[in-house]
Amino acid sequence: MKKILLNTVLVVAVGFLTISCDRNLDEVNVDNSRINQPVASKLLVPIQYNMSAVNYMRANDFTFDLMQVSLDFPNEGNTLSRYNITENTGSGYWNNSYKWLKQIKDMREAAIRDNDPNYLAISMVLNALMYSNLTDTFGDVPFSEASSLDDQISQPKFDRQKDIYVTLLNELRTANSLFVTTKPLTGPDLFYKAETDANGILYWKKFCNSLSLRLLTRILSKNGEVNVNERILEIVNDPTKFPLISNNNESAKLAVSGVAPLLAPITRPQDFTTGRAAAEFFVETLKANNDPRLALFFSQAKSIPANANIGYKGAPTGYAYGTAFNYQPSNMNQNLSKAPLNILIYPYAELQFILSELSFKGIITGSAQTFYENGVKSIIEQWGATVPANYFSNTNVAYNGTLQRIMLQKYVALFFVDQQQWFEKKRTGFPVLPNNGGLLNNGIMPSRLMYPPNPRVLNSANYQAAVSQMGGDNINVKMWWNQ
Repeated sequence: MKKILLNTVLVVAVGFLTISCDRNLDEVNVDNSRINQPVASKLLVPIQYNMSAVNYMRANDFTFDLMQVSLDFPNEGNTLSRYNITENTGSGYWNNSYKWLKQIKDMREAAIRDNDPNYLAISMVLNALMYSNLTDTFGDVPFSEASSLDDQISQPKFDRQKDIYVTLLNELRTANSLFVTTKPLTGPDLFYKAETDANGILYWKKFCNSLSLRLLTRILSKNGEVNVNERILEIVNDPTKFPLISNNNESAKLAVSGVAPLLAPITRPQDFTTGRAAAEFFVETLKANNDPRLALFFSQAKSIPANANIGYKGAPTGYAYGTAFNYQPSNMNQNLSKAPLNILIYPYAELQFILSELSFKGIITGSAQTFYENGVKSIIEQWGATVPANYFSNTNVAYNGTLQRIMLQKYVALFFVDQQQWFEKKRTGFPVLPNNGGLLNNGIMPSRLMYPPNPRVLNSANYQAAVSQMGGDNINVKMWWNQ
């Protein structure tokens, strides 16, 4: 019998999702969890800024290496770009995620106490955003019992990924029903300015439903075990009840002004490029597309020893040990680290590529090609570039009726969107990334990160139970939606 995702019960039946509190991280903003009765409107901005900064740095420090966007250079050691992953690789991400999930839980409780449906709905959206990323990174994680110290639970169980997904999707459906689009927020909102913009809450509602489609697409292979396709059709076929992001202006993003407290996550631009190079695969993909973002994303390579510009040329990820380079590879463009900048949380283009895939697979109606072309064009424009005339006459860009083409352009579109490139690679196998001779793990893309030391040491019994139910704690264990 199918596990039903659709949940028509409203908030009175929605249990609090509590999470573990981290004591090892420096404060970026005021830790409002220490206020006896925090106010929801005071919690939103610190959550938005810090969560966005964590996701930005996650793309920069982790996803780019695994997904052949950039790499440590020159370095022939066992680096992340070569699939060298230890139990500490995910420690900072684990701690940061639970830290800000604690703030989201506090906002939820404050919204319930103050009878504020919009802040309650927003807390559900942010909770789903962060928990989906967390479980897609590690697999089974503490969820339903996490951070329940008030209930004398100091060692929370690890919930199965399936149960986490079902709960998050039900909560997103509930959140959609809670939003009151005519009621502005009572405090500042960094994503949609819903305290002053008359459409701000509507944009949140669109983000909510678009996020549902991200999660539903992630678990497409489990249709039948859960009613994935049914839920997709419910959303797509009823835009009045379930509105979706409809243009770049409605993308979920954080505008970093560079004026305190909205400072760029990377303090010094030189730190963004030191000991680094652009990866050959990503650079060559953009070059083959005649992509106008090439100069926005990368600097030119230099000849050796003349130090003259020689165009855009990356270094091959996992290059064979002993490889000699007669050029200094392209690097990341330092402007990507300088304010003002936008941190993309959920770009409109991502939704278009989701719809293209769903149409390609016959799950929804509509033109897969039209959705695809909308995605390609909109993400170029999201970055402030202009789509060249006859861009789709390029055979490398033109829709060719394959999932591989859709996913290659989605991969490009997810540049700097937390870990989404990696998640989608794990789910679909695309894009096909080259092995240049020096990749570890037999050249196999890691399926997950190992649990960090803290839960293994401090929550040993539940850690062991999770390892047993998942089938191990190594980087090749496939998670539920990928089995």
